[in-house]
Amino acid sequence: MQKVSWRFKLVDALYIAMMTLPLLFAVILKVMTKAPSEGISITGAQVYFSIKMPLQDLVITESQVNSFFVLIIIIGVCLYLTHGISEKCDLKRQHLAELIVEKVDGLVVENMGEYFKGFSPFIIAMMALSAFSSLLSLFGLFPPTSDINIVGGWALLVFFLITYYKLKAGPWVYMKSFAQPVAILTPINIISEVATPVSMAFRHYGNVLSGSVISVLLATALGGLSSMVLGKLPGFLADIPLFQIGIPAVLSIYFDVFSGCLQAFIFAMLTMMYVAGGFPEDEYKKRKAKKKSKINN
Repeated sequence: MQKVSWRFKLVDALYIAMMTLPLLFAVILKVMTKAPSEGISITGAQVYFSIKMPLQDLVITESQVNSFFVLIIIIGVCLYLTHGISEKCDLKRQHLAELIVEKVDGLVVENMGEYFKGFSPFIIAMMALSAFSSLLSLFGLFPPTSDINIVGGWALLVFFLITYYKLKAGPWVYMKSFAQPVAILTPINIISEVATPVSMAFRHYGNVLSGSVISVLLATALGGLSSMVLGKLPGFLADIPLFQIGIPAVLSIYFDVFSGCLQAFIFAMLTMMYVAGGFPEDEYKKRKAKKKSKINN
């Protein structure tokens, strides 16, 4: 392996700063703006300020700001992993980057087919955005995935993609799909179409939010249990939160790490399933062949 230059190390340091400084700024902003509270405090995203708009004020909340920080962190991670890549693959980070690309390409092809192989960047971006957003709770920050507006926007984007690929075979084929397998089911099929983004949003939002609520309730209950058991001890011993040591951390591994990453994977899988399942590939190929024959004639 060749010795890296100081310029290479400097660029690496800038990318590492992109991955760490946004998180530091988010923590500082949280400490400076959060009002002190007593007892159990389960609230939504904090509102920082609002911008006057003609129809409705644009409210800037904690979830939007944290989402912006997450985007910067993800960009920093991508730039760091791809910095200095070459055909020889000298860097360990390049092995990791290639492994991620291969796994995501295989996942997309396996679940969506060869036609959607170019869908891989969108899927990995969706998983990274969701997972990194949920993991912010490890640092005491509000996870954007606990905001229905954020997750609803993702689900709406997926819904537009589903509709776009359903229209690939033409508007008439899309309209006929609502009457399948029998015309009497048309109202149910229409409701099912609208319910897709709603169910995706509430499934993701509900699972992440419920984990955060359960973690807060259990930590508070363990604090009360510590006071009840050790409250009669003399001096500072009565103030030791014995049962809050270790147990909340173990629970956090599930609710914040495992559950957050799992929900990101599920959201990506549902995206692939709905997009690929709604794409009428046979009808699209027939339409494409018909257009080609008309051009040739």
